[in-house]
Amino acid sequence: MSPLSKIHKNLFILIYLNEIVPLSSELKSFLANKIKRSVFAKNELIHKEGEICNKLYVIKKGLVRGYFVSDKVDVTTWISFDSEIFTSITGFFKNEPARENIQCLEDTHCEYLEYQDFQYCLRNFPEMREINRIMMVEYYIHAENRAFMTRIPSADKRLSYFLRNTDPKMSERIPKKYLASFLTMRPETLSRIFNEHAKELKSNIEQN
Repeated sequence: MSPLSKIHKNLFILIYLNEIVPLSSELKSFLANKIKRSVFAKNELIHKEGEICNKLYVIKKGLVRGYFVSDKVDVTTWISFDSEIFTSITGFFKNEPARENIQCLEDTHCEYLEYQDFQYCLRNFPEMREINRIMMVEYYIHAENRAFMTRIPSADKRLSYFLRNTDPKMSERIPKKYLASFLTMRPETLSRIFNEHAKELKSNIEQN
């Protein structure tokens, strides 16, 4: 195996992207020289509100949330897990100050591509443009799911909707105060619902 092939084999982003659209050898070689790795500690801030976020991350293993603070209230807007992409949408795609903070909820291992390298890929590799299109569709689907979920009047049904559309094991990894914020309910309400449906939730987790 050549040194470059070994690099390809060990880079998680290449595996991740190649499963979306097969990558040309030229794109693989370019990415192999540009992709960088990061390890963040639990509770570490990756990016702060107001900063320019110039990195597109893929989580190899870990748990990350986006949040903002309004009137001293911490509001979780999204949560990303293993094998998911995250960045500041405004900060990365519009090259403007980020509107939210990004924080690790677990020790998190990532790989990332910087903005200028991502733009180069879009200009020079057709498969990256197709990957970008697919990722944007997925982003809008996730955004629609979040918007739909937050408008469900019943807290019980909001949690049920979340569990139906997310790996149930993730609900065990997310600190309850952040999950409650994400589901737009009070932490004590979330605890009550979990207690009332403990057997059902345990069954869902075991089945997955």
